[in-house]
Amino acid sequence: MSVSEKDVRSYFTPYKYGKPILEPSGEEGAFDQLMVDNMRICRHNGKFYCFYIGFNGKGYQTALAVSEDLLHWEKKGVVLPAGSGRAWDTNGRAISCLLCDIDLYGNRELIKIDGKYWMFYHAYPGEGYETGAAANGIAWSTDEELLEWHCEEEPVFSKGESGCWDGAGLYSTWVFPRDGKYVMYYNGKDSASWPWHEQVGMAFSDDFYNWKRYKDNPVLGVTPDHWDSHFSCGQHVLYDSREKRWVMFYCGFDCKHAQEGVAISSDMLSWEKYERPIIEYGKSGEIDSIHAHKPCVIYHDGALWHFYCAVRAPLTDEEKEKFGKEYRCLTVARSKPF
Repeated sequence: MSVSEKDVRSYFTPYKYGKPILEPSGEEGAFDQLMVDNMRICRHNGKFYCFYIGFNGKGYQTALAVSEDLLHWEKKGVVLPAGSGRAWDTNGRAISCLLCDIDLYGNRELIKIDGKYWMFYHAYPGEGYETGAAANGIAWSTDEELLEWHCEEEPVFSKGESGCWDGAGLYSTWVFPRDGKYVMYYNGKDSASWPWHEQVGMAFSDDFYNWKRYKDNPVLGVTPDHWDSHFSCGQHVLYDSREKRWVMFYCGFDCKHAQEGVAISSDMLSWEKYERPIIEYGKSGEIDSIHAHKPCVIYHDGALWHFYCAVRAPLTDEEKEKFGKEYRCLTVARSKPF
């Protein structure tokens, strides 16, 4: 089912910044040599803390940056490096989410459990760009600067049975506490060979180590012959305390362009999509002319800020030499003009 524009207009962020806020370094051997991706933002120590991933040709690593205004970010360095020595995450670890306040209009502060801050991440077993079937791990920190993290030895969530919608591998998760338990929205794929479908499922846990899948997964599937016909993923689930409902920002892909969408729910289980993208890919030469995807949304200064990964073709020979066939950076759109 779909919802009308009137139902979701409050989630629109039509004003694009149009410039990178974090971009790849292009530096040989750096964790972010080729691209940056997938922001996760919280409020902490009176500032904004952003965890994001970089790619260097071998695997993902997670880094931290800090800002006072959401536009200008100071890089603090890698917090989840590659080289764990464990087969499942030795090539790198990519942040999925932090345990934090998930009210759309709330403070987005981190949640401490057992005196620790918690981060979920996903990792691929092979060397290269998302090579092999990813699994999901967990890390914790007692460092108030959020620079030092400790990863558990084994994954806490792995792919489903062969032949299932999530039987070929996982991607990111989105986890939060609810009524004394923990809810996970996760992204799975149905085939190891292209073309595959990526969709969103749910799982539940009493301790965020042992998870039980929801019986009616996936809860947010692809829409045939539509802008999200192959991928309906990148789930970012928040509670709208004004409208008393749940909202999921997600990305869709039709084998040409990835774009941002939105869906709403009253019970966290049944979701109604808005039929059009709420952030579309840009025009030729613009920062997001190929893809605008992987949402992270926060409310600040009377506006919604929708951060996303922007992808365009290289504009110069120098960019092509540095970054390859795509230039991937992080940018933002807002519900009111900049």
